[in-house]
Amino acid sequence: MPKKPSTPTASAKPATPAKTTKPVKASKAGPAAKSGRPAKPAKTPKPASDKVNPDLDAMLANLSMAKKSSGDSTAPAQQQRCGLIAIIGRPNVGKSTLLNALVGQKVSITSRKAQTTRHRITGIRTDGDTQFVFVDTPGFQTRHTVRGTAALNRNLNKTVQATLSDVDVVLFLVEAGKFGPDDAKVVALLPKDKPVILVANKLDLVHRREDLFPWLQGMQEHHPFTQFIPLSAQKEDDTKRLMAVVKPYLPEQAWWYDAEALTDRTDRFLASEIIREKLFRLTGDELPYTSTVVIDLYNEEPPPPGKNKATGLVRIAATIIVEREQHKGMVIGDKGDRLKRIGTEARTELERLMGVKVFLEIWVKVRSGWADDEARLRTYGYE
Repeated sequence: MPKKPSTPTASAKPATPAKTTKPVKASKAGPAAKSGRPAKPAKTPKPASDKVNPDLDAMLANLSMAKKSSGDSTAPAQQQRCGLIAIIGRPNVGKSTLLNALVGQKVSITSRKAQTTRHRITGIRTDGDTQFVFVDTPGFQTRHTVRGTAALNRNLNKTVQATLSDVDVVLFLVEAGKFGPDDAKVVALLPKDKPVILVANKLDLVHRREDLFPWLQGMQEHHPFTQFIPLSAQKEDDTKRLMAVVKPYLPEQAWWYDAEALTDRTDRFLASEIIREKLFRLTGDELPYTSTVVIDLYNEEPPPPGKNKATGLVRIAATIIVEREQHKGMVIGDKGDRLKRIGTEARTELERLMGVKVFLEIWVKVRSGWADDEARLRTYGYE
C-alpha cells in the first residue's frame, strides 16, 4: 500500500500538480513531507438521512455513536488535505463497488463471486482542496485451511492487516441491517486508535428504515464507531456525503498525486484485473475461485507522427492459470466460444478505459497447486 508519506518512488513535486495523460495510470509524483496529523474539526457533519423516512434523522441524533469532534476550524481555505482511507469488510460486501463510485471511474474489478479482489487497490479522488486516497482491500478470509488455498488466503489477510497499520481513517463496510460471524471477525481487526466509520451499504434493500435504529445500537456494542453513514454505493449523492464526513479526519498536508490521477496501479495490472473480472463473470460458480491471470507481454505502440493518441496500439498477451484440466475446459468452452467472449469483452473494456486500440491474446494453462504455493504466488504478483 502507499506509504505515508515516503513512497519509495517519490520525487519532489510542486504544490499544484500537472495533469496526467492517462485516466487510469498512476502519477509519477510522490508524497510531500508530512506536516503531522491535524486536530479534529469543530463539528463533524451529521449523516444525512434517507429521504423516504425523515424520522431517521432524529434517531441518529440521539444515537451515542454519532460522536462530536472538536478542533481547529481556522485553517486557511486553500490548505490542502490528503490522507489514506481503508475500505474493509467481509468478502462480497460491496467494497470494490464503493471504491469505484468514490473515485468516479472503474479502478477495481467487481463480480458476484466472493473474493474477487485479491490485491490492495488504491483509488484517488481529488475534490477541491482535498485528495482522498482510498485503499480497497481483499475481503478478510475466515477459512485459512481450505484445501489448496491456504497460502493464498493467508496472503490476502496479510494485505488487509498491513493496510490498517498506516491509514488515517477506516471505513468498515457492512450490509445495512445485517451482521454475521464473518463481519464480526473483521471487526476484531479494527484499530482502536483511529477513527472507524460504520458504512451501512445497500440501504436501498432495507424496506423499513426505522428498523435500523436497534441494529445501530447493537453495532455500537461491537466497536466504538466514530460515525454511522447509511448509503447505497451506486448513488452519487451518498458517496459525496461520505466524502464530506471523511474529509475532516484527513491530515493537512500537500497532495501525494497529480490532481487527475485515479489510481497508483499500472495499465498492465489493470489489464490482468479486467481479464480476471470477465473470467469470473462469464464462468460464474462453475469455475472455482482458484484461478488467476498473468500478463506475459504488455507493449505500447505510440501513434504515428502527427496522429492523435487514439491511433496508438497496445499489444497484450495474457495467460489464465487454472488448477485442473477440467477447469481449462470450462474456461475455453465449446469450440473456444467462452474464451473468445472473455477476450472480446476484456478488450472492449480496456479500449474504453485506455482510449487506444488493444490487441489481446489469451491462453489457458494448468498449474496445479498454485494457490497453496508461496513461491508461485510471488511469481504471479501477489504481495
